[in-house]
Parts: sequence; structure tokens; C-alpha cells
Amino acid sequence: MKLRQLVTRPVLIAGAAGGGSAVGAAAGSVAAAAWFARRVLTPDELQPDDVAIVAHDAESVTFASGPDPDVRGRYGVWLDGGAGHARVGRILEHDELAGTVRRELIAVDRGTLQVGPARWNQYYYWDRPSISLGLPDEDLVVSSDVGALPGWVVRPAETSRSGDWAILVHGRGARKEETLRAVPVLRRAGWTCLVAAYRNDRDAPRGPDGRYNLGLSEWRDVEAAIAAAVARGAQRIVLFGWSMGGAIVLQTLHRSRHADRIVGVCLDSAVIDWDAVLRHHGRLNHLPSPLVRVARSLMGSPRGRSLVGLIEPIDLAHTDWVARADELDVPILLIHSTGDTVVPFAPAAALAERRPDIVRFEPWHRARHCREWNYDSQRWELAVSSFVGGLPERPDMLQRHGRSPAIAGAPAGGLTARHDIG
Repeated sequence: MKLRQLVTRPVLIAGAAGGGSAVGAAAGSVAAAAWFARRVLTPDELQPDDVAIVAHDAESVTFASGPDPDVRGRYGVWLDGGAGHARVGRILEHDELAGTVRRELIAVDRGTLQVGPARWNQYYYWDRPSISLGLPDEDLVVSSDVGALPGWVVRPAETSRSGDWAILVHGRGARKEETLRAVPVLRRAGWTCLVAAYRNDRDAPRGPDGRYNLGLSEWRDVEAAIAAAVARGAQRIVLFGWSMGGAIVLQTLHRSRHADRIVGVCLDSAVIDWDAVLRHHGRLNHLPSPLVRVARSLMGSPRGRSLVGLIEPIDLAHTDWVARADELDVPILLIHSTGDTVVPFAPAAALAERRPDIVRFEPWHRARHCREWNYDSQRWELAVSSFVGGLPERPDMLQRHGRSPAIAGAPAGGLTARHDIG
């Protein structure tokens, strides 16, 4: 979600356009707010290089110092515009005087290392499971209302728990590979993993308006993935979402026809409250808070939605799961870092505080957005394995209070409350 560098110029243009009169100022503010909203809602077509390789040898890669290369952990690096890929590990040397960081070279997976620009890859893995994980996988085409969505299925080595399925949902502007970090630990725990695509992905059909709907339409694609899993014998289902994928998962949990099969939710750096994300990026970009409120109003207004390219308005109140915490009724694992500069940490902490009966909160420090696994994979995998290992053996053992599955496509309404987490 790269908003920081994208807002300044349109805001200045809007301000200049509105400088001549009160009417012009109002029009300029609306134009700036519409532009800001479009940046949130429009899929990113370009993934620019964001790090610089300054040297390399057979055992290491040296980067110009920066927010990503300076943080410990294991990461990937896209080379040559994404055609190549390498993986790097621990920091070997941090030369503050030269402004460089030398890291362990784990492998060059494809292509050739060269001095010059590259792109950081927090996924670490670079291709489908059979290639980047060395695990047998299957293609699965999921049929949604927008068309055919490509997915991957990885089955556990032991088939005795073939009814346990995990649906893995990546974040905004990301690729399915983002979710592969969860596959080995879930597979060892006996879960079949379905790595799901959704509308507006690079390898999936566009939604009707070609815009992200912040989970309020994308959940239908996850619902279609759940239906595909159920058709293949899924009995217990865990939903796992990263960043905006977490917002999608929470909408699915509330609206799914198969909600009675969902026994747990794992959220990594998840959007718990989209309004908090908008306000956060407004502050990062030095936008007046009234302008951010106008952007929110445009998204939710039947008239204003056309200015931001939406077919259906987006009511951000439906995406605030701190306010809606009492409606949640399954165990939730929350993984989030105070070092996340993309999705603010506070809503996750607030949700954990409001629902300690169902939420297990695993706060990280220093790890950047969706990079908790990279920063400390052992801790991350232990948290996930202990969580899924503590889930009820059967969905009917999950104590739900007065819940009935929502009708797919119905507007957001009320659930009730529930317990547990591991």
C-alpha cells in the first residue's frame, strides 16, 4: 500500500486550483480527496524497484542502507524487473559510514545478481509451492461471480485429517506467493492449504469496477474458495489473511454460508479498521484530516462513489472490527508489529483488549508490514502451530452464541460473541 509518495502532487494541484475562491477551494479539496481515495482503491499496476545492490560475491549481497535492508531476518529480492530472484539472510555487516548493509546470500533462485536497482520481496518465496517450497501442489480453479480464479492446493503428508482446510488470502497489491510462508507449518499440522486468488489480482479477472472494495466484495471470492474446499471434503476451516486479506477474511467470517465450518482465523498485519488506515496514511502524507474525511465520504456516498470509480459505495463502518468486536465468535490469532508503517498497530491491540476471550495477540516489535515471519520465523511458526493445534476437533464443539450463517451477499449485520484462541 504505497500511498506516502503518491499524494503530494495532486494535493498541491488541487490546492492551487482552489486558491481563487471559496467555491474553487471546495472543489479543489474534493478533487484531492477523490485522488487520495482512488489511490487506496486502485490496484497497483507497477511494482517499482525500491532497493539498490551495490556489491555481491558468492556468499553475500551488499545493499544501500534503507528501511528494508537494515532489518534482520530472511527476505527475497526480485532481480531484473522480477525476472530473477535471490534470497538473503542475516546481516553480516552494517557500515553506517558507507551507508551499506551486507547480508548473507542464501541462494540465487533464478536470473543473475547484478549491481543496480532491485525490489525487496518480503514473501521470501518466489513461485508456486512445488517450485519454491518443493512441496507437491495442485492447480484449482475457483468459480466466483467475476469468473475463474486460479488457486493452489497443498495437501498434508498425512491424509488422516483430510477434512481440515486452511484458506490463505494475500494482501492488497500482493501475489499468492505472499501466503506460502504459512504452508509448511500448516501442512505439518495436518491442514490442506488452499492458496486463493481474488478479483483484481494480476492473474485473476477484474471486479465490475476494477477497484478494491476493501473486503466488501472480495469476500465473495474467498467464499467461492471455501465452497470449493467444502465440495472436496472440508469439514473444519481456518481462514488466514495478510493485510487487506485480513479485512477480506473478517467479512467472509461474518457473511459466509459455510460460517458454521470456520473454527478459527489467523490475521497477520491485518486491516482491522479501514478508517484507521486512511487516517494513518493521511497523517503520513501531511493531509488535513477534513480532506481524509471527505475521501471517506466519497467512498460511502451514492453520489460521490462515481468520483472514485466505485459501482457500489463502501461503508467503512462495516470494516471496523474494533467497534464490531462483539460480533466475532471464533478463536482469532492476531500477529502484528509496532514497526508496521502501512497498517497501524493500534486497532489490533484494541481488538485484543476488547475480546481477550477469543483473541490471542502476538505483538512483534521492529518487524515491518507483513514481515513478522521474516523477522522471527521460529516464533511465528510456533504461534501458528499452537493456535491451530488448540482449535476444536469438530466445528460443533465451537461454542457459538445464537449464531446462524449469514446469507451470501446480505448486508453486514449482527453476530454475537464467542471464546478461545491458542
